[in-house]
Amino acid sequence: MAPNLPVEPPCKFFTLEEANKMLPLVRVIVGDIVRQNQLVIEIKQRLGSLLLDRRRSASDIYTEELAHSQSELQVEESKLNEFVDELTKLGVELKGPQDGLCDFPTMREGRAVYLCWRLGEPEIQHWHELDAGAAGRQPISISSSSKVSS
Repeated sequence: MAPNLPVEPPCKFFTLEEANKMLPLVRVIVGDIVRQNQLVIEIKQRLGSLLLDRRRSASDIYTEELAHSQSELQVEESKLNEFVDELTKLGVELKGPQDGLCDFPTMREGRAVYLCWRLGEPEIQHWHELDAGAAGRQPISISSSSKVSS
């Protein structure tokens, strides 16, 4: 079992206003990530089925299709990585490629925390501690939004 390592605070911090202003761009990138991730999953499933069929068959009729699918997987994984890199360069951390869960580092009451947003939400409405994850999401209330700053 790996030791519990401390969570390193991020180097770029957003105010709630800055993060919400970035959402139109982030929404497009995250939408691309979710779609691309689904495509990669589908190719991996197809590849798994082909490998299983190949093991059951005495012939090599699946060799060409396997090679094509493996090549396609590499290309599509590369595209997915490019989208994730684009998001990372903005300072936004992808937490869930399946559902578009993202974190924006911020400061709250003198400590680093995350503003938490999921694809489909109209704006950032939650925050959580660095080590809490989405399960620890708490609503940003009007009175606490002034405590979330850069």
